Amino acid sequence: MSGCVRLFAMFFRIGIFGFGGGYAMLPLIFQSVQDFGVMSQQEFSNLVALSQVTPGPIAVNAATYVGFNSEGLAGAACATLGVALPSFALVLAAMFFLGKFKESKIIQGAFAGIRPATVGLVAAASVLIAQTALVSGPITEVVAIGGTFAEFAESLGSYFKIIPCAIFACSLILIGKFKVSPIAVTVLMGTIGAFVCGQAE
Repeated sequence: MSGCVRLFAMFFRIGIFGFGGGYAMLPLIFQSVQDFGVMSQQEFSNLVALSQVTPGPIAVNAATYVGFNSEGLAGAACATLGVALPSFALVLAAMFFLGKFKESKIIQGAFAGIRPATVGLVAAASVLIAQTALVSGPITEVVAIGGTFAEFAESLGSYFKIIPCAIFACSLILIGKFKVSPIAVTVLMGTIGAFVCGQAE
């Protein structure tokens, strides 16, 4: 099977089973990319950041990036078509069937089950990204930190990435409390990161 066909098949599967869209699809995309062997976890974290600051749905942006990174323009086209085609077909089908069965208790129950599952998928995606963006290792490592208080504090200082954590906290405050536009926060924090983190490295 050629690389382009594998890319199409991989992202077609993601398009079918990626309920919730957006960040809820990231764990499935990440697992598929790892199985495909085209990028590391750090590269995937960079992909998420790039997808966030470019127009369009994150799943489509990710598919285009992974496809181009693996097989060039042909791979980008195949991966993008693969991830978009199931949604297009399923939405057309849903428009037809939901109009007939929107009062069905089974349909309502299915949506009641899918909504909290989507929250869990978004949370899993957040943990996945945090492991490369905010800390220096798996999230579970912080539980294993022990010793004296001084050793504990020193371990925490080396485990957490201070500047990215500060940017994360500021972003939460700006969006959650002051309702600043996510686009403005992304541009602002990207600019701060370019100067502060870029100089630090």
